[in-house]
Amino acid sequence: MSTGLSLRVSQNLALTPQLQQAIRLLQLSTVDLEREVQTMLDENPFLERADDAAPREEFGLARADAPVSEGDRSSEAAASSDGGNDGEGSDSETAAPDDWDGDGSSDLAPDDGEWGGEAPARQPGDDTLDPAERASLQESLTEHLHRQALALRLAPEDMAALRFLIESVDDDGYLPDSLAQLAATLMDDDDGVEEMQELVHRFTLALKLLQSLEPTGVGARNLPECLALQLKERLGASDPSDPGRAAIENALKLCTRHGALELLARRDTRRLAAQLGISEDELRAAQAVIARLEPKPGRRFANAEREIIVPDVIVTASGSGPTQKFHVRLNHDLIPRLRVHDAYASALRGSKNADLGQRLQEARWFVRNVQQRFDTILRVAELIVERQRGFFVYGPIAMRPMLQKDIAEALGVNESTISRVTTAKYMATPQGTFELKHFFSSSLGTEAGGSASSIAVRALIKQFIKNENPAQPLPDGQIADLLKEQGIDCARRTVAKYREEMHIPAAPQRRHKG
Repeated sequence: MSTGLSLRVSQNLALTPQLQQAIRLLQLSTVDLEREVQTMLDENPFLERADDAAPREEFGLARADAPVSEGDRSSEAAASSDGGNDGEGSDSETAAPDDWDGDGSSDLAPDDGEWGGEAPARQPGDDTLDPAERASLQESLTEHLHRQALALRLAPEDMAALRFLIESVDDDGYLPDSLAQLAATLMDDDDGVEEMQELVHRFTLALKLLQSLEPTGVGARNLPECLALQLKERLGASDPSDPGRAAIENALKLCTRHGALELLARRDTRRLAAQLGISEDELRAAQAVIARLEPKPGRRFANAEREIIVPDVIVTASGSGPTQKFHVRLNHDLIPRLRVHDAYASALRGSKNADLGQRLQEARWFVRNVQQRFDTILRVAELIVERQRGFFVYGPIAMRPMLQKDIAEALGVNESTISRVTTAKYMATPQGTFELKHFFSSSLGTEAGGSASSIAVRALIKQFIKNENPAQPLPDGQIADLLKEQGIDCARRTVAKYREEMHIPAAPQRRHKG
């Protein structure tokens, strides 16, 4: 065995804290960004909201078209491959390349002025609440259930079981896991069968309590149980002499009979009526009762930040027809007006306090990176509108095939940057409001040797089905033939896949008997 000295050279790319922050801000939704801004305002004394309009900083959109260097693309790629934890990389202070202009790590402008001067400042006393504030003021389903549980006089063990089930309810109001599965999560390795049975029994009692709470149907394990809970409540509240009571009873029978809802979905009314022992007219009355029920009891408690879609970008049209022009702008109401506190920054000049110096630099980074986030969103949106002009003029049927890497190459950034920019960011257009991801789709071949967007193909399928004869709906194979007549090569199984993604039933379920 011999010993020796060897030298090994390797490359290790470290993400600076500034670049980590830029990447994290880029992928945040509107609501999450507002939270991030508020957290930074609470924690960093050098950062403040600006009250008065001021000119944009020198490093704004004027530099938006600057190309990104090859080294910076490597930085972005490293961020994407770092275990999927965007922004959780090394805390090394290694400086980022000077010419980096993709995620906000280039040098700051000489001054610490504000950014976002075009947006009105939101004062603490304003009555108008932003989406994050509205979400925080809205009671969630879990909070609503816990509040009701507090009014029940239960033994500590039963209250604990009920609270555990409440925490296990999903956003739609369902209990997705079985009681045995829930009990297993609380069992220790040395617990026996008796302990398991006792816990399941306690959960069974707690489930009855949960299902007695409002909204009716909460705590159901499946759709039939959810509907049955609502029907039982209606039945209990109805008068025995009420002529509509029979329809409620038949609806309950339909929801509790095994396989009945499947027959209802297939519109096999004759067989279903025979199975339930009622006439087809009585079945239609029962269907009408079911149609007025709520299949998702937790719907009205849905989190405001998921339900409220505020567009990040607004596209307006001028003119009409093929010659119309489209104007793309940021939604200025969403842009936080931030600046570094001038008085604090001036007082710190000449100070040797390293910690305060670092906080000041963090404030400058944050202002810069927030601006870079919106600038990048705008650049991507402008290019989407340019390349998908047909969609904005004629609608989904004119959508062109386009991949994220196409936009990335045009802007000189990494594909992961486009993925972050287009996730949970929305564009309001004359055709409706869409997530930026909506404008990317794969392509299908055409007989002419070109390509058609999968979104356009979906629009054609939807149009064919809309115009079909209800008594003789088009099967998937026939739709594929119609697409071929349009010059689009689309297999039957692909038609079926697109149809299912659009939640359109198969031909037998779409048939309407005259």
